[in-house]
Amino acid sequence: MGYTIAVAGKGGTGKTTTTGLLIDYLVKQGKNPIIAVDADANANLNEVLGEDVDTTIGEIREEVSRREETGNSFPGGMTKAQYLKYSLNTAIVEGRGYDLLVMGRSEGQGCYCYVNGMLREQIDTLSDSYKYLVIDNEAGMEHLSRKTTKKIDTLFLVSDSSRRGIQAVSRINQLVGELELDVKNIYLIVNRVPNGELKEDTKQEIERQGLNLIGVIPMDELVYEYDAKGTPLVQLPEDSPSKIALRDILSRIEFN
Repeated sequence: MGYTIAVAGKGGTGKTTTTGLLIDYLVKQGKNPIIAVDADANANLNEVLGEDVDTTIGEIREEVSRREETGNSFPGGMTKAQYLKYSLNTAIVEGRGYDLLVMGRSEGQGCYCYVNGMLREQIDTLSDSYKYLVIDNEAGMEHLSRKTTKKIDTLFLVSDSSRRGIQAVSRINQLVGELELDVKNIYLIVNRVPNGELKEDTKQEIERQGLNLIGVIPMDELVYEYDAKGTPLVQLPEDSPSKIALRDILSRIEFN
């Protein structure tokens, strides 16, 4: 398996934007092949990247469940396992220097143990074909809690500069230990920082929570402008404050 990067944080902190810019950075550094997995139930990584998504893993899971409940056979005489593998491959979006897979919403009522198990196995097999796996997680770490991913080389915790935001990512950090996830490095990125400077109270809270701060990303008006227009945020100019700051942060890490 290649190098695995996971990004986690509560909603509204710019976590998905950070993930998209991280993927853009890796592509421009020639760190490919890359597969990105949007594991947030509120999936919008594709919008940050400027990609259209036709099928999600959640939709595949629901379709397989419906076929079983109604007794409908799978197309072409395929078995359930064959159909899952086929559907997983067709759900992959080919992006600009990366592939994208969207997990979609969580399952509804009923037993999905077999389907989840098959998908977990096939995603693990699929990720072995890539040099880099980048996962955009929800705050609850549901995707990782199922141990869909074998290991994580680098986990970025993304927070805003508020005290409550820092405490929220600290709880995610604690959850990593409780779930006994195999994580090599955990770094904190504080995003949307006014003037790019943390206040002393915020610095003290970070230290009190025992978080490893690797850098800050300043408030960037261009992010809001692009978002309002529906322009993919990876198209931000290279000299935008957010891209400059993230490049500086990522240049300190050896992704290999």
